[in-house]
Amino acid sequence: MNTIKPTTTPPACPDCGADWTAGPACQEAFYQMGGWELDHQIYAVHHLMVLCYHLQHPGLYSPEGLTFSIGLLVEFVDKGISPAAVRQRDSARLDSGARAWKIKGTPASRGSYPHPVRWTMTAGDVVAAGLDAYEDSVRAWSRLVLADLRASGNLPPG
Repeated sequence: MNTIKPTTTPPACPDCGADWTAGPACQEAFYQMGGWELDHQIYAVHHLMVLCYHLQHPGLYSPEGLTFSIGLLVEFVDKGISPAAVRQRDSARLDSGARAWKIKGTPASRGSYPHPVRWTMTAGDVVAAGLDAYEDSVRAWSRLVLADLRASGNLPPG
């Protein structure tokens, strides 16, 4: 007789450590935030939301993509550079026909941090704060992701 084993969701994210017992799994939170952005035309923090989520799940990036993305977060948060300015500056060198490296991680080439990171805030926390606080929450999340990368030794102090 074949028995079907029930599937269980782990209590925490294996990548970022987010507690899944009190809220949505990370990918569900990511989709929720994207849904809010589309449904309510909230685009001012989209670049930060995507970066923070991916930086907390570094295997979604290639090693080169992870390094590049950390640099983007520094530029957005510390230097106040706009996404439009980055697109204008980097479009030629990031064109897939000109770029010699992949942004997205693959099973053979996944980004990772040399030192473990203890994340202060995760995608689930942004969702838990609700739609009304969304933009402020994502901005706070981006500052905390950068601070956590520095505190862990994965990024020099600013």
